[in-house]
Amino acid sequence: MPPRSEEPRRDATGSRRGSSRGAEPREPGVGGISDARAYTPRGRTIREGGAEQRRTPRSSRSGDPFRPALQVLDGGRAGRAGRREPAPAGEPARAGRRTTTPGGRAGVVRTVADRSAREPFDDEDEGPPPRRRPGPRRPAARRPVRKPRRPPRLGDAGRRLRLGTVLALTLFASIGVRLVYLQTVDTPAYADGGLPNRLAVVELPAPRGAILDRAGEPLAHSVEARYVFADPTRVKDRFATARLLSPLLGVPASELADKMRKRTLPGTDTPSQFVYLARGVEIGRAKQIMALDLAGINVHRDERREVPGDDLAANLIGFVSQDMNGLEGLEAKYDDVLRGQAGKRTYEVGLGDLAAPIPGGYSRTTQPKPGSSLRLTIDRDLQFMTQRILAKQMAQAKGSVGAAVIIDVPTGEVLAQASQPTYNAADPGKVDSPSDRDDAATTFVVDPGSIHKAITFGAALQEGVITPNTTLPVPNVIVRGGVPFQDTHKANGRTMSIPGMLAFSSNVGTIEIAEKLGKDRLIDYQKRFGLGQATGEGLPGEAPGRLLPADQWSGSAWGSVPIGHSVDATPLQMAAAYNAIANNGTYVQPHLIKETVGPDGRRTPGAAPTTRSVLSPANAADLRRMMEAVTTVDGPDGSATGLAAAVPGYRVAGKTGTGLRYDNGKKQPGEVGSFIGMAPAENPRYVVAVFVWSPGGGGGAVAAPAFREMMGYTLRHYRVPPSLTDKSPKFEVFPR
Repeated sequence: MPPRSEEPRRDATGSRRGSSRGAEPREPGVGGISDARAYTPRGRTIREGGAEQRRTPRSSRSGDPFRPALQVLDGGRAGRAGRREPAPAGEPARAGRRTTTPGGRAGVVRTVADRSAREPFDDEDEGPPPRRRPGPRRPAARRPVRKPRRPPRLGDAGRRLRLGTVLALTLFASIGVRLVYLQTVDTPAYADGGLPNRLAVVELPAPRGAILDRAGEPLAHSVEARYVFADPTRVKDRFATARLLSPLLGVPASELADKMRKRTLPGTDTPSQFVYLARGVEIGRAKQIMALDLAGINVHRDERREVPGDDLAANLIGFVSQDMNGLEGLEAKYDDVLRGQAGKRTYEVGLGDLAAPIPGGYSRTTQPKPGSSLRLTIDRDLQFMTQRILAKQMAQAKGSVGAAVIIDVPTGEVLAQASQPTYNAADPGKVDSPSDRDDAATTFVVDPGSIHKAITFGAALQEGVITPNTTLPVPNVIVRGGVPFQDTHKANGRTMSIPGMLAFSSNVGTIEIAEKLGKDRLIDYQKRFGLGQATGEGLPGEAPGRLLPADQWSGSAWGSVPIGHSVDATPLQMAAAYNAIANNGTYVQPHLIKETVGPDGRRTPGAAPTTRSVLSPANAADLRRMMEAVTTVDGPDGSATGLAAAVPGYRVAGKTGTGLRYDNGKKQPGEVGSFIGMAPAENPRYVVAVFVWSPGGGGGAVAAPAFREMMGYTLRHYRVPPSLTDKSPKFEVFPR
């Protein structure tokens, strides 16, 4: 028999088979290498296999070629050469059975059933089995079953894995939600966080609308220009810089040097870095300034208001500030229409030397909205000639103030409205007095005098108090309220016709007719003719005038009101009243605005003028025919007051007047001479009103000749044919 080997057998991995030295005992069923070895590839345990061997004959067991490989050797030691037979029934189970290994070595085969007899797979090596003495076999002693020690309870790995997974997913979900929130909700806030530091803003100015005449010719319009400014903190030598800029800007060098003096902003310690040197500089001149490359001097886009005619309609147009805000005249009245809305371009730029737009960066442009233009009813050529004639005639009366208005009869459009003195609207600061910029036609409040008599006679005709054939005895003087009223042309009590009263401007005859009319009806017709309220022509600051209420009439008012005293009116109001007579008795509100032209070219007509009936067409025609006596009567009894206003070739109806001027309720020295007329009298086309106030008198000598020239030019300008077939009627001043 070969000797028993002392070395344990090793498996294919090199480890000792059956040895569990140093390992903690494992609880059956929990897991371990011993349990893994206890199961065969066929899914049966050794115990099951042993039971099957006991039921199967030896011959069939020995024929299984895999059986030796499925056995577990006891420590790898050789057992007995022979096999132990299974214990007889009733005999206690032995610790093991001897068997022979394929290598011929004998060993003890442990089965699962053996575990009940001893501690399964002890760690210490078993020595060689003791020799048995011959004799009867004693049953093997049952070793006490020792309960295996339980390992320390550890956490469930699966639970820890699930918990960790949940925590990780929660963390990633929170991060994802936050990222989505930042990318969607808070994106503008974070994206724009540093944007202001990278933005550049360029203003896109909107041109101011133009003021045009009735033919579309510009009376005032805006052109592109430049303004020159200085940064005093960067100017190296302000005196040398001023000397270079002075001839280009037309500003004294001392004034420029003072502007460039270093100073701080009001109320702060911050140094001022901007000061205007000049506004509205021509582009060519600005290029010359930039070519000098002066430190601290720069230019920027500006707008300049140009008035091609200088003083042409300046008192109507007004002027604007350097910031293009209307200050006077139509520029102020319609500033919201003329002024455009500036736009701007905001874009992202690089920093430092790369201060240029960033392609694809932030950019937003608000387009400017140019202002609308005003097309007036003014005729530029007629306005020019009206101003020229008025200035020439007024040169005879020093220190005088004059106004002239020309109205298109059927429409009420103001074709010309001149004031004297006037000024250059392009340089409004160069005037002797701010009042020189006023529009005299709407702000010059006068006591109209005898031109008011046409209203009195018109009311009497309409109310049937008189007829064209009425005659009255007219004394030289009449007293009302203790105040004597007398005529310049003495009637000496003779009977005078209505045309004669108009021709010689009889105060006494007019007062007698007004007494038959009554003060209430006279006041009513004054209002119908447009007195006592502003016409609403369109100019700012228009005076409304004033009428004396009936309850305030004194005794003398019966004499003064009918002849145009104790009445405040403007030249435009009186011109509009005469236009009603010329327009067959229909009053038409005088107006200056013909239409508004939007920046897109769309035209919006001006507001329709107010109209109302004052006289019947027949009475208006009778009144016009009687008023022709003012410019035609010239006989042995005297000449009419308006012969100087006659226009050769045309029938003219009108009236002269001599009134007073009041300023803040105080009577001013001198007198106001006036003439208002219409032509052709048989079918009036135009009304011309001329007023001249002269402190030294003589205004009457100016008004009538000025009217003649203005009306003559107007009729020729619009090619009105002369009154060749219709001759002026013959009038009897003192019928027999």
